[in-house]
Amino acid sequence: MPPARIFLHMAAPMFFGTETPRPFWGLLRSGLQAEGICVEHALLDRATFLSDIEGDGDFHIVNHGNFRHPRVLNAALAYVAPYWYLDPQGIRAGSSIGGLAFDADGIGSAQAADFHRRLARRQIAARTSRYPQPVELADIPDRCIAVFLQSEDHRAVEETCHLDRAAMLEALLARADPAPIVVKAHPRDGSAATRKWLADLSRRDSRVMIADANIHDILSRAAVTVTINSAVGIEGLIHRVPLVLCGRTDFHHIAETVTTPGGMDEAIRRALGRPRPYAEYLWWFFRRNCIASGSPTLAQDALARIAAQGFHTETLRR
Repeated sequence: MPPARIFLHMAAPMFFGTETPRPFWGLLRSGLQAEGICVEHALLDRATFLSDIEGDGDFHIVNHGNFRHPRVLNAALAYVAPYWYLDPQGIRAGSSIGGLAFDADGIGSAQAADFHRRLARRQIAARTSRYPQPVELADIPDRCIAVFLQSEDHRAVEETCHLDRAAMLEALLARADPAPIVVKAHPRDGSAATRKWLADLSRRDSRVMIADANIHDILSRAAVTVTINSAVGIEGLIHRVPLVLCGRTDFHHIAETVTTPGGMDEAIRRALGRPRPYAEYLWWFFRRNCIASGSPTLAQDALARIAAQGFHTETLRR
C-alpha cells in the first residue's frame, strides 16, 4: 500500500500563483518532505471539500479553513507573526482555543515575562502590525478609549459580532464618561460612506477623535481597547491594555465581552477594575496553542498535531 500523503489546500489565487503564499507554507512543505513525507498542493473548493476527501486515507491542511474532520487541520496566521493556527476546528473565532480554559497559575511567570518582552520588542518597538502602519508619530490623548473598527463586508465579522460597529460606537457615546474616544477605521476600509459616518460622529460628539495613526501610538495612550474582534485587540494585550470585545473571538479569556448595547458601561468598568495576567495569557495563547512558522521544529510540531487528531503518522512515511 502506498504511503498516505499530506495535502495543502489553497484557494485559487494562491494555488495558481496570483497571490504569493506566506513563507509558512514553504517552510511546512520542505520540513515535512525532509521527514520523508509526500506533500502536495490542492485547489480548495469549500463547497465540496469534505465530500472530496471522504474516501481517501490522506491528511489535509486547509488554508483559512473552518472544517471539522478527523483528517483535517485548519491553518492561518494567528493574528501576530510568526504564530499560526493548526487547529482541528477552525481559525480565529472558529478555532478550538476559544473553548479552552485558561489558567494563569499553571504558567511560569519568568518564561511568560520573557516571552512578553520578546513579543513587545518585535511588535511595539518595531511599530509593526499585520497591516502597514503610518511611520509618523501621532499625538493621541492620554487615557483614551481606543476603538478599532472592522469592515462588516467581511463575512467572518458579520457572522461573529454581537454588536455591529454602529451599535458599538453608539453604546460608547451613551456613556456619561468624559474620556476621549479615539476611533481608527480598518486599513482596508476606505469607503466614502465610512469616512462620512465617522466625520458626522466627531461633529456630533466632541469626545470622538478619528485617527489614522499607527496602532501602537494609539494603544500606548489607551486606557481600554474596544473592538468587535479585531486582531488589534490581542495586540493591545501586548501593551497591557484592558480589552472589551463586542463579538465572538478565541482570545476572550482575559477580556470583557459585550453582547447588548446596555452592557457597555459595566464591561468597561470591569475591564478597568482589576489587573490581568497579560504575559501569562499571551504565552498560553501563542506558545501553547499555536505553532511558530520559523521554528526549526515546525514539521515535528505539525506532525504532533496531526497525531493528536488520531491519525497514524507512521502511514505518511515512504
